[in-house]
Amino acid sequence: MQRRLIECVPNISEGRDRAKIDAIANVVTTVEGVRLLDVDPGKATNRTVITFVGEPEPVLEAAYRLIAKAQELIDMRGHSGEHPRFGATDVCPLVPVSGVSMEECAEYARQLGERVGGELGIPVYLYEAAASEEKR
Repeated sequence: MQRRLIECVPNISEGRDRAKIDAIANVVTTVEGVRLLDVDPGKATNRTVITFVGEPEPVLEAAYRLIAKAQELIDMRGHSGEHPRFGATDVCPLVPVSGVSMEECAEYARQLGERVGGELGIPVYLYEAAASEEKR
């Protein structure tokens, strides 16, 4: 049977403070079954792209923990950078890798969004396949 894997590629609104970047990225490694693949900070954009992979449920947990840690450590009131942004975690796409369809990833994104909104009080904007409105 093919292993079910999804990739998560959150972009956080911090690209200059390595201690904050590492603290946020390292929460991913606290979830069993998730592998942190890359942490790519950009100083000019003041944004970091983090990439990790695993089975869907552990990836959703790792994404939630990352979003919570970013909310805790990143103060958007003084943020500046060349790239427009929505929040501490700017985007958090879920990408099918193997054994998972895009439709399933969209449903996982909705589940993650509901948890982030409900438990962390962060407004969530779903887009592309997970969008609730066609225009998104």
